[in-house]
Amino acid sequence: MAFIFTEDQEQFRQSVSRFLKDKSSTGEVRSLMATDSGFDPNVWKQLSQQLGMTGVHMPEDLGGAGFGPVEMAIVSEEMGKSLYCGPYFASAVCAANALRLAGDELQQETLLPEIISGERLACFAVSESHGVWTDENFTTRATKIDHGHLLNGHKRFVVDAINAHTLIVAACDEHGIGFFVVDAAAHGVSITALDSMDPTRKLADVQFIDSPAQRLTNSKPAQLRLLVDIASTALANEMVGGAQTLLDSALSYTQLRFQFGRSIASFQAIKHRLADLLLELELAKSAAYQAAQTLANSALWSTNEHATNAEQVTEHASLAKAAASDVYLHTALECIQMHGGIGFTWENDTHLWFKRAKSSEVFLGTPAEHRERMLTALCAQPNNQRNSA
Repeated sequence: MAFIFTEDQEQFRQSVSRFLKDKSSTGEVRSLMATDSGFDPNVWKQLSQQLGMTGVHMPEDLGGAGFGPVEMAIVSEEMGKSLYCGPYFASAVCAANALRLAGDELQQETLLPEIISGERLACFAVSESHGVWTDENFTTRATKIDHGHLLNGHKRFVVDAINAHTLIVAACDEHGIGFFVVDAAAHGVSITALDSMDPTRKLADVQFIDSPAQRLTNSKPAQLRLLVDIASTALANEMVGGAQTLLDSALSYTQLRFQFGRSIASFQAIKHRLADLLLELELAKSAAYQAAQTLANSALWSTNEHATNAEQVTEHASLAKAAASDVYLHTALECIQMHGGIGFTWENDTHLWFKRAKSSEVFLGTPAEHRERMLTALCAQPNNQRNSA
């Protein structure tokens, strides 16, 4: 069955698109990626407080708009198209959902409204030595004290940690894997910016030495899996947005470039390559949109008694991440080649999306890892659910 956005969702997309086209031009992206913070606080304030993008998927009683993952996916896709530089993924997607999932009522009321309004920036610190979000080999430990915990460990490749006021850290304590809230300015917290391939997405290493932390009361080991699903779904939609921009760029350039008295877009070989890219992109879009809808039907957002189970959410999220990773990088490589010699130059904007495509391919796990994750989730489902999927 084809996925169709509602009229309200299409109007919302148009509003987000207009804003980002105005505020996130390639010139602005080039300027911001050269700065330490990598984003414009004034633009962030406008998109979070005036347009409400940071809270579109959060409950109304906490200051959000009360919608869900499909609207979150729309924002992510449009940000991918414009290569928006800002802490939306780290703060609004990862940290906000971690708090909603694992925080008690007091913790949510204390932190979430400011994150939703964009006044407080937060990030989610998970990966350690291998850069993947798994709960198998966490060395970061939380030790219980009278009024909370002390955190010791090292987190790597933390997105937008250099801008965060609050860090939510996955660590082990006496109950197993849990999520801990840490003030970025607290004792023993050391944040070191990393030089990465993609300067539009700022990464950092974070060191904790006896840093005071508060455990999110309702955090459980199984919740990390759902947070990976949420993050993968948002990232997949961001990636198909970026791939769409690259495809549009390739099509535009081939129509403008002339050889032998006619546009190279009229050459059969170019037509076939563009058609193949379009087909691949539409398939990846379908997977990304379906992942968002499956997440919207899960227990976290849906009150339906037949809410989507965890295995189905994981299956669709990992399928979307794998498909979007492949098509984004392939489209970037093809776009560079179709631009000819100019495609390899710094002055041409194609390399900006290529770097994002390459970094996103391995972020949260490679396509191969997500296909394995998808198959594991699929095999864990009962036969009747597997057949319907």
